[in-house]
Amino acid sequence: MPTPDGKETARPFLPAEDFETSKAFYRALGFELLLDSEVAIFAIWSTSFILQNFYREDHNFMMQLMVNDLDGWWAHITALDLPKRYSVPGPKPPAMQP
Repeated sequence: MPTPDGKETARPFLPAEDFETSKAFYRALGFELLLDSEVAIFAIWSTSFILQNFYREDHNFMMQLMVNDLDGWWAHITALDLPKRYSVPGPKPPAMQP
């Protein structure tokens, strides 16, 4: 087995109940759309994920985004007014987690 060289990445699959609205949501957050087909691949910095045109209510997914300027990102996210624009619950403010 080869030794990891630090270039490995994990690319999670995220479900989308409304595929088009979800794509717009991630673009508004600043993610770059790399592929727009039966799935959509988004990237930001050195990380990426695959958005699926698939949704089941009994499945849940969380994603963590590591940033250098938490206050700056929180200001960016709250200024987007995501609940109004995308009919989603409001984002929870950053908080220490166990």
